[in-house]
Amino acid sequence: MPRIEPLSPPFTAPVADDLTKLMPPGVPPLALFRMVAHNPRVLRRMRRGGLLDPGAITARDRELVILRTCARCGAEYEWGVHVTFFAAAVGLTPAEVAATVHDDAAVWSPRDAALLALCDQLHARATVTDALWAAVRADFDDAQLIEIAALVGLYHMVSYLTNLGALDPEPGAARFPGRD
Repeated sequence: MPRIEPLSPPFTAPVADDLTKLMPPGVPPLALFRMVAHNPRVLRRMRRGGLLDPGAITARDRELVILRTCARCGAEYEWGVHVTFFAAAVGLTPAEVAATVHDDAAVWSPRDAALLALCDQLHARATVTDALWAAVRADFDDAQLIEIAALVGLYHMVSYLTNLGALDPEPGAARFPGRD
């Protein structure tokens, strides 16, 4: 049972506009967005501050960062939404998706392993070691590293919201591996 019940229609005009712009055409707004709509200012800032558009990193790298961050935060709701909507589209295999939660290092290339280690260290320490910095610098430039750090921070916030609200998984959304 959610701690903060997502709003149901009818929405105020500004909230309805933001909810419409956050979702693909014809897809109803996610519970996360309807929950955040209790504070229309925060909803509007989330909509305007998203990083799901084409950026400095590939869509696959973006989803790896989001999945790993959500997994580290225990945010099954958001992890499941991203697996369901994006994982296959960006070419992640089922083994890779599971490894974002369960640390199966055998599935990752050295580049992917460094990217996930970057997420892990930012999550655990809010910084990275010099050794990891050297490893990620081999594959990522300044703009990419800034985007990756911003994604980790943004999805910590999203994880805080979904966990605070104790949101039930979206219908049909993926669950953490090992959960039914």
